[in-house]
Amino acid sequence: MKNYKNSVFYVSTVSGFSVLIYWIITQGKFLEKGRAIVVVTSAKDHWNEFLDSMTHSVKEPLAILLLQIISIILVARCFGWIFRKIGQPSVIGEMIAGIVLGPSLVGLYFPEFFDTLFPLASLGNLKFLSQIGLILFMFVIGMELDLKALQNKANDAVVISHASIIFPFALGIGLAYFIYAQFAPATVDFLSFALFIGISMSITAFPVLARIVQERGIHKTKLGTIVITCAAADDITAWCILATVIAIVKAGSFVSSLYVIALAVTYVFLMLKVVRPFLARVGQLKNSRQSLSKPVVAIFLLTLIISAYTTEIIGIHALFGAFMAGAIMPANAKFRAIFIEKVEDVSVIILLPLFFVFTGLRTQIGLINDPYLWKITGLIITVAVVGKFIGSAVTAKFVGHNWRDSLTIGALMNTRGLMELIVLNIGLDLGVLSPEIFTMMVIMALVTTFMTGPALNLINFIFKTKDDEALEKNPNSKKYKILISFGNSERGKSLLRLAHSFVKNEKSEALITAMHLTLSNELRTFDLEQHEKKSFAPILNESKILNQGISTVFKASNDINNDIIEISNQGEHDLLLVGLGQSIFEGTLLGKVLGFTTKMITPDRLIDTFIGKESLFENSPFDDKTRQIISKSKMPVGILVDKDLQSPDKVFMPIFMPEDSFLMDYAEKLVKNNHSQITFLDPNEVIVHNSELSNKILDLENEFPHSTKIGDKIIKKEFLKQQDIMIISLDSWKKLIDTQSIWLTNIPSVLIIKP
Repeated sequence: MKNYKNSVFYVSTVSGFSVLIYWIITQGKFLEKGRAIVVVTSAKDHWNEFLDSMTHSVKEPLAILLLQIISIILVARCFGWIFRKIGQPSVIGEMIAGIVLGPSLVGLYFPEFFDTLFPLASLGNLKFLSQIGLILFMFVIGMELDLKALQNKANDAVVISHASIIFPFALGIGLAYFIYAQFAPATVDFLSFALFIGISMSITAFPVLARIVQERGIHKTKLGTIVITCAAADDITAWCILATVIAIVKAGSFVSSLYVIALAVTYVFLMLKVVRPFLARVGQLKNSRQSLSKPVVAIFLLTLIISAYTTEIIGIHALFGAFMAGAIMPANAKFRAIFIEKVEDVSVIILLPLFFVFTGLRTQIGLINDPYLWKITGLIITVAVVGKFIGSAVTAKFVGHNWRDSLTIGALMNTRGLMELIVLNIGLDLGVLSPEIFTMMVIMALVTTFMTGPALNLINFIFKTKDDEALEKNPNSKKYKILISFGNSERGKSLLRLAHSFVKNEKSEALITAMHLTLSNELRTFDLEQHEKKSFAPILNESKILNQGISTVFKASNDINNDIIEISNQGEHDLLLVGLGQSIFEGTLLGKVLGFTTKMITPDRLIDTFIGKESLFENSPFDDKTRQIISKSKMPVGILVDKDLQSPDKVFMPIFMPEDSFLMDYAEKLVKNNHSQITFLDPNEVIVHNSELSNKILDLENEFPHSTKIGDKIIKKEFLKQQDIMIISLDSWKKLIDTQSIWLTNIPSVLIIKP
């Protein structure tokens, strides 16, 4: 009855007001008398009017800006993905994407398209939006700096950092002396030009460097700590110097700039002594997602905006204020992680690529159209590398590091990336850098960032010690080594219990390594250690319960699949164990087999998924990883489909073909170490006709009575319910699925092994 009343009321209301609206519009037509209103009557006129409207809409500033954003994000993400795949930071790809979309490529070969996408009148909107992105990004960079760690580890790091600034800064001043007359804008004095060339040579890209250190797995080493601290100190020092340089350039002379510098010092003092304690108090009270409400977020964002505005009107650029606002945020790692997450997605994914393209629009490779200009570009690159790379390396060697670590520090500190582009754009905006020098400097930033990875590989190759070579040839060669790779802790615990069962009574002759890889873009420098502890805590606790010693491997990666394969192959492990969860198989035959769902998928498609021919579980986080591991790993791989496996006490092994005889090695280990009871299923009488395999089973039974038996060909439901796990080869798994036997619906956990 209530629904009937609602329906009547709805229909009556809509109908009544529709009639009223129609009547008002009809009556309003009489008001048009005496007005010069053009009435379109023909279909052709209607079509032309529609086209005119569309053309006008497309040329609207908002429409142009939205089209630019769409194009920029697509191209930037595409190039970033390509460069990640070849082992380079994604920022390199995004920088090159900006140049590709600019006049150096698209503008040169597709001028009409370029003028349509980037009309001159639209660049102002693009610039200001990219500046907002930079302000948010510098705010994040400031928050990612761990000032407490910098204070605690600053001894050698500050020496190396400041040397890595003063060396290239001095060389940059010297370079400016030789190129000032020919390349400096006519209205710029030598001091301003020289200072900007000097600071351009001195920049290190802290975000890119931190990401490389994480992905190379050296963040926990002394070397990693030193280089991260060096980069942090370099960032702080360089931005303070840059603020001073900007003040001098805007003031026109050093004496005039003293007023600006005095205001800047007062600003920094107030931020550290007044604003920081206030924000710290707010951060203590509001350090969870639930308590971090919109009014609280507004306080911190308002602090950012006021800080950026203050430094802009003082004359030291809004970006310094954004950086400073980030640096004084509450030191609580949890708070910073939550706040960075709120800000970073918008700044890095949407707004920051706009800056790369805006830089690309200002970079005109065509200006470097003479061999002499390319020689000058080469000279700039040489000065930059010698000053930063050699300066950092020599200083590191002087304070006591070996040559390998010293050169590694030099190579990492030579990374310039995005931070260099920010400095160069400031110089171009101030009129200190000419378009030619700006383009040369952008090329230098690309080269020095791109060379970091290859330089580190070359250093590691040259300084490969005898210990390294011995480790590669014979790393615990007498030990049986199992590597377990886990994504979540519960699956990792099941893998550890299974690995423990293989080596329980041979701990001195075995080595279990637990490995957890996390995407590098999901980690922050300040919470890296906390994330690692949280990831491994359940695994380490389980190892204590099992009384099983393990080693751990944690790495931030930009390509988890390939890194798992590389680490496992390099370690020469005897078995790699990976896990697949129940939810992965929902809607598949495997899900039906394991009792998860009922939808049917053909057996060939299921196996094709495992061997890499077909992607059946495209939305699964383990799909691509599993296929790549199976196809590229050099050691046996065990894929555990876990149904809450506690201990493999009762195991059954179907033997479908003679090639399955390798499973006997795993049966022996389980019997000897876990006292497991192994039931061999021989539906095709492979064991009966294979005397070698029969003898192995007999020998094992003689050594460990009642440990093995040959099961019945007809499997009963009661038998399956009593089993803890089925161990089967990958090829036999296909045969098992082909049969589509009814008893598979009661199957326990499964370990599928690729020999």
